[in-house]
Amino acid sequence: MASQLDGLAFWLTTVNIGMVEIAHRLGFRECVVDAEHGVFNPADLDKLVVLCNALDIRLLIKVWGPEAIPIQQALDLGADGVVIPHIKDVEHAQEITATAKFPPLGSRSFAGGRTTGYGAPESDYFNQQDRNTVCLPMIESAEALRDVVEILALDTVDGVFVGPSDLSLSRGRPGYAFTDDDKSDLRTVAAAAIAAQKPWIMPAWTPDERTFARQLSATSIVVIHEFAALTAGIQATLNEVISS
Repeated sequence: MASQLDGLAFWLTTVNIGMVEIAHRLGFRECVVDAEHGVFNPADLDKLVVLCNALDIRLLIKVWGPEAIPIQQALDLGADGVVIPHIKDVEHAQEITATAKFPPLGSRSFAGGRTTGYGAPESDYFNQQDRNTVCLPMIESAEALRDVVEILALDTVDGVFVGPSDLSLSRGRPGYAFTDDDKSDLRTVAAAAIAAQKPWIMPAWTPDERTFARQLSATSIVVIHEFAALTAGIQATLNEVISS
């Protein structure tokens, strides 16, 4: 059954088990874990993968960097996909995204464990992994934006995840402020993804951004950041206490 929260995700920066459970209770079924800027170690990610799998929450891990080991580790733990930061251009994207797919498509190294049911892989395991996990390079640099059409054309790329803040800085602006120039860049990413018939994901923290993302047919929209949610909740309580 379709939910009003289909296509909406929440963002974690710490191992906040309670937030995962609360978000699930409220109807969320997609989570983005920011390992790059967060405070996660592999054991933390392992716990979150198990929890999200049990709750049927689609889990995307934004890995520590554009390197084979963190990409493969996230997928070996059982994440539904990886978001790969700091992609420079199409050549870099081709090299790095290959590590998320098994040969002959890519160069991902095999490890048994959770994804094989702790036994030998079934005959179609490698194809299933390539089909069912997603590899989403980030479009957050001027070079990646320039090459976004070619990046999306790669067989090892299942879609893209836009990083508005770094993209705006990379384009010579003082910072992301959802200006007309920022919107133009987002339209470029959206148009390329739609033409390639591949998903694109956008973090959108304000109502205007969310409306814009929907208009551009974003496949998923990250709408709640862990720290922003905490701040809003604490501030609302303080306002109530002060005014009572």
